[in-house]
Parts: sequence; C-alpha cells; structure tokens
Amino acid sequence: MRPFNAGAGAKSTARRLVSATANSFRSVSPPPPPLHLPFHPSKPPANNLQLSISRGRNTLHERKATYVPSAISKTLQRGGGGGEAPPSSSSERKLAVAAWSAVTLVAAVANRVLQKLALVSMKDYPFFLAQLNSFAYVFVFFSVLRVRYHVGITTNEMLALPKLPFVAIGSLELLSSICGMYAGAMLPGPAIPLLFQTFLVWQLLFSRLLLGKRYHFNQIIGCFLVAAGVVVAVSRGGTNSGMLSGISPLWPGLMVASSFFQAAASIFKESVFIDAAKRLKGKSLDIFVINSFASGFQALFTIAFLPILSSMKGIPLSNLPSYFTSGAACFFNIGTNTIGCEGAPLLPLLYIASNIFFSISILNLLKVSNAIVASLASRAAVPFAIYILSQPLPYLQKGMSLSPFFHMGSAILVVGLIMFNLPKPQFS
Repeated sequence: MRPFNAGAGAKSTARRLVSATANSFRSVSPPPPPLHLPFHPSKPPANNLQLSISRGRNTLHERKATYVPSAISKTLQRGGGGGEAPPSSSSERKLAVAAWSAVTLVAAVANRVLQKLALVSMKDYPFFLAQLNSFAYVFVFFSVLRVRYHVGITTNEMLALPKLPFVAIGSLELLSSICGMYAGAMLPGPAIPLLFQTFLVWQLLFSRLLLGKRYHFNQIIGCFLVAAGVVVAVSRGGTNSGMLSGISPLWPGLMVASSFFQAAASIFKESVFIDAAKRLKGKSLDIFVINSFASGFQALFTIAFLPILSSMKGIPLSNLPSYFTSGAACFFNIGTNTIGCEGAPLLPLLYIASNIFFSISILNLLKVSNAIVASLASRAAVPFAIYILSQPLPYLQKGMSLSPFFHMGSAILVVGLIMFNLPKPQFS
C-alpha cells in the first residue's frame, strides 16, 4: 500500500502545484475580454484595429478603432444614391457657379432670339405655340425623370416632397408663358428682352418678402438703375418717335407681367431647394423633380382653364378644335392655308428645344447659387440679344435702327447690373 499512497501523494502534489501556478498567473494577468470588432453592414470593416502590450503592465488592451471613410463612401454619403452631390469646397462651388453662369448666358441669348423668330412664323397662333411648349416640357422632363429614377439618381424621398410648391410654380409659369407669347408676337424684337429686365426688380422684392433676404445699398441702387435703363431705352430707343410708338400699352404691360410671374416662380423654386435640403438631410435634390412636377401642374392648369384662356384670345370654346387644327397645320407648314408660316417647323422646334435647355441650365445655376445670381446671369444676355435682334435676320429682314437713347438706356442697365454685383460696402 505504500507505493500506491506515494504515487497518489505525488499526483496530488502535482495538481496542487499546477493549481497554485494557475492561480498566481490569474492574479498577475487576468484574461483579456473578448474583442468586439466595429463591423457595420453599411461601413467597411475597420482595418486599423491593433493589439498592443503596454510597457508598464503586462496586460493586453484594445486600441480604439477609428473609421476613416474612403472617397467613394464620402460621395455615397453626400449623394445618398440620389441626386448629384453639391460642390463641397468653396473653389468647386465657385467653378460650378461660373460654368453654369456661362452656359445660362448662352442659352438665354439663344432663347430670346429664337422666341422672336418662332413668333414670326406662328404670329397668328401664339396660344397654340404656348400650349405646345407646355406639353413638350411634360413629355421631355418626365421621360428624363423616369430614366434617372431607374438608375438611382432620383430617390423615393425626392418624389415624396410636398407638391403644393410645384402647384404654385406650375400656375405662375403658365401665366408667364401666356403673357410672354401674346406680348412677344406684338412687340418689336429688341423691346422683348428689355421689358423682361423688370424681372430683377420683382426678384428682389419677392426674395425680401418670401425668403426674408436682406440687400445692401449697392444692390438696391443697382436694381433701380436697371429699371431706369429699361424705361429710357424703351421709351426713346427706336426711331424719332420711340421704340413702342403705335403699339398699345397692353403689350408692354403683358411683357412686364410675364417677368412678374416668372420671378415669383423662380423664388418658389429656390424655396423648394431650401426645404429639400432639410427634408433630405443634406442630400442634393434632383433638378428634374422640380422641372417635371412644375411642368406637369402647368399642363393640368392649361387644360382646366382652357375655356378662359381661349376666351381671352377671342376664340370661342366651340372653335378651339378648328383653331388647334389650323395651328398644327401652320406649325408643320402643311396644307393650303399656311400663308405667314414661313420658317416653320424649324424655328418653332428650335425655340422649344432652346427653352427646355435654358430651363435646365438656369435651374442648375439656381441649385449651386441662389435666385439672384441665376437672375443676373440670364439678365446679362440682354445686350447680346438686343444687338442680334436689331440686325436683319432670316424671316426678320427689316432689322431696327437704334437711337442714342437706346444705347444710353442699355448703358444705365449694365451699370445697374454691375453695381448690383458689387460686394457689400464695409463701414468703419
């Protein structure tokens, strides 16, 4: 029995030695807690998780992981899968504003010139051209919006924005289009862009009333100089008797009203961008959402108020089918009764295309800047458009001689635009 007891004692002694060693190790160095890696399904796994041994203590600890997003993830977070991300830095924003200002300037010149040429071909059917332009907007913009939705640029959150501002924009743009079409068919070419310069005055007023913006002294004086330049150039800008001699005051008034409604619509568009930045949590709103729904409501208002609009033109509701049939024949320049429709359909189609492109460019400029900058970019096209329209053009052979009063009024207008753009004065 002694050997057995001795063996048992040796084993027991070995167990006690191992247990004591383990207990002493636990007292010196407790086991490290389980590591919880900061994996997240929407983020890449952190690759900078490191385990280190501290010099002072013989323990393991976890260094806190810091997630550094890549350039691609930053872009996805800003864009959110829908809408292009706005320029992030000041230099990028300035470049975007300059580029879209130049594009808007060219588009505005083409739009004004082609509008007058299209109305030469469709002078007896301005109401038809206005309705055709409205429904072309709907077809083009919703087609583009559908494509952008399927590729992920436009999101469900963008489409769920409140529609009441789009109703206001659509109704205002319809009124602007109708007034502009009727007035443009009766006014001389250079008077159209000049009278539309009152847009800046209305823009300033609506920005203050609806958006609460404040303007400094230079901008207010510049705005009044623009209005004074328009008055001088139009009242004495033509031949000896003036640019608007023999023209009913109704037509210049309608052109001013057209700028009034367009300025109000522009302010509502800016308010949509401001509201969307809050609702979409900083994501950039797709401009085709605004263009599509605004043009859609404009078309709905056109259909709803067609009897009233036709009566304003002196067309009984019962005669509308024959009027649209004759207008379509003039637009396509087919049939026997197309006298005075020379230049169609090329000139009206060019005008519609330029109008759509101008709407896209100015809304992009509005997106990266504000309504005043967009207004100034389109207004800067006036001297160029006036000079082109005063020259002999296809289907507008006569041209127009411009008096020194016209040049003086244009100079006052340009000075007003420059003063409006001057930085805010600093008072000591």
